[in-house]
Amino acid sequence: MRVLGLETSCDDTSAAVVEDGRLRSNVVSSQIALHRPFRGVVPELASRAHLANLVPVVERALAEAGRGRIDAVAFTRGPGLMGPLLVGKVAGQTLARLMGVPAIGVNHLEGHVLAAELEHRLRWPLVALIVSGGHTDLVLAKGPGRYRVLGRTRDDAAGEAYDKVARLLGLDYPGGPEIDRLAARGNPRAVDLPRPALAGSWDFSFSGLKTAVLYRLRESPGDARGRRRADLCASFQEAVAETLVDKTLAAAERFGAKDVVIGGGVAANSRLRALMKERGEARGLAVRLPAKVLCTDNAAMIAHAGWRRLRARRVPRSGRADPALALRSWA
Repeated sequence: MRVLGLETSCDDTSAAVVEDGRLRSNVVSSQIALHRPFRGVVPELASRAHLANLVPVVERALAEAGRGRIDAVAFTRGPGLMGPLLVGKVAGQTLARLMGVPAIGVNHLEGHVLAAELEHRLRWPLVALIVSGGHTDLVLAKGPGRYRVLGRTRDDAAGEAYDKVARLLGLDYPGGPEIDRLAARGNPRAVDLPRPALAGSWDFSFSGLKTAVLYRLRESPGDARGRRRADLCASFQEAVAETLVDKTLAAAERFGAKDVVIGGGVAANSRLRALMKERGEARGLAVRLPAKVLCTDNAAMIAHAGWRRLRARRVPRSGRADPALALRSWA
């Protein structure tokens, strides 16, 4: 079974083809240059760019996948920005109608949970950390379509905290990769920053950590320049990574997870990946890290999640776009 996937939840236009759980193509058109002057995504501009990019991206994905019948079209129905979601929904349902195949509305968060399955044979139950600019969720997955959200951020998502700290430091947009780059030259123990543990809960909180960086810069403005800026980036990144890793691995042990997976844009962060692997192996836990291109927004994970539904014969009836769509079980 072949599934064509479309991803337009934010500022990346992507199309991919997955056949029987194997990736055949994955094309991504980024809008970073379009939104950089605004230091954030402008929904109206993103929607218009999706309209311009979607057809050539789909054509390229189909060409790279080679000849073969498409059995379903999967699209992201949420969560995300309403305008971009509507572009993908209308395109996905139109293509499905023209091809005479089902249209499958996919939860973007489920895509991140299952993305690692494109490269690894996952074992269930597993604990998944979904960490991006809009989400920091800890999920117990007992199998495809069987999810329980254990915890989420109570305020800023981890990626949002990265972008806000980058702005405080005068770094370019997007802030996450810039902090990651500078942190490689800094000392992660140079600045003492809090680890928001939220004892007794699987939730996260990063607003206090962001505020701690703000206060540090007010007290020591020189930390925003040169080597001291690299040290501050490294210290901030270490605080985020340790908080995410320790809580994720604790949940994996608590719920008897056989695997640990991570997904979302922040899952491409070099320190988070290294620390999760290092501490996971020290605890005897198998950590499955998807390739970085499968961490950021991409249609491969949407096509794969759609294929999972098609295989289980659980094609959803509703394709309504929902910017606040929650992750729920369907199996």
